[in-house]
Amino acid sequence: MIRLDAVTKRYGETYAVQEISLTARAGETTVLIGPSGSGKSTLLRLMIGLAEPDAGTVAVDGQRLARTNVQSLRHRMGYVIQEGGLFPHLTGRDNAALLARHLGWSEDRIDARIEELTQLVQLDPDRLSQYPSELSGGQRQRVSLMRALMLDPDVLLLDEPLGALDPMIRTDLQDDLRDIFRRLGKTVVFVTHNIGEAAFFGDRVALLRQGQIEQTGSMAGLLDDPASPFVTDFIQAQRAPLEHLAPGS
Repeated sequence: MIRLDAVTKRYGETYAVQEISLTARAGETTVLIGPSGSGKSTLLRLMIGLAEPDAGTVAVDGQRLARTNVQSLRHRMGYVIQEGGLFPHLTGRDNAALLARHLGWSEDRIDARIEELTQLVQLDPDRLSQYPSELSGGQRQRVSLMRALMLDPDVLLLDEPLGALDPMIRTDLQDDLRDIFRRLGKTVVFVTHNIGEAAFFGDRVALLRQGQIEQTGSMAGLLDDPASPFVTDFIQAQRAPLEHLAPGS
């Protein structure tokens, strides 16, 4: 569904990503994982056309992403960022309906879609009349997901959508998100730095390091057959904090 061929993006003298080739397959969840600064968010921005590659190509469903078609292709992709990225001066409902209104949808059509999405993301409809500052972190992310799904896009791109949430809220939303992904069968690209989250969501995982892919495949493959010492170290670094605790301590 999304194909990157030898994509490079540089900011000044620094390479954000360098000669990355990756395919996000239709109907699967591809998780991009790696330390801060490894290029995960840059790849999402390249996929949705918020950044242009300095070299290489990005294609969505066989169409090369270019300035002439970027707007139409963006309408086929939903984009969720950390903490939701909601406009603070708009209510939850107006945030969710923003792009649909821009495209000239009727209010009846918007109302019907919002009712459908409210049920899908399990949000109390009364919350939609509130502003982002009046919503909890989990509620803001549910509204943000509604906005991303409003046009029923083929692709969902999520950039650490759960990273700023309280751990218990994060767990609840993880379960709901995975259920939504499976129910809708959309192509999903999910960015996280948390290996447990990558295992929970990912059909395929790509571990990045300094703007390049260190290893890609199933999480089981990364765990059982690491391609390099870095893969082993990355995995062990996230396991280590609890491993020194004795059972029952």
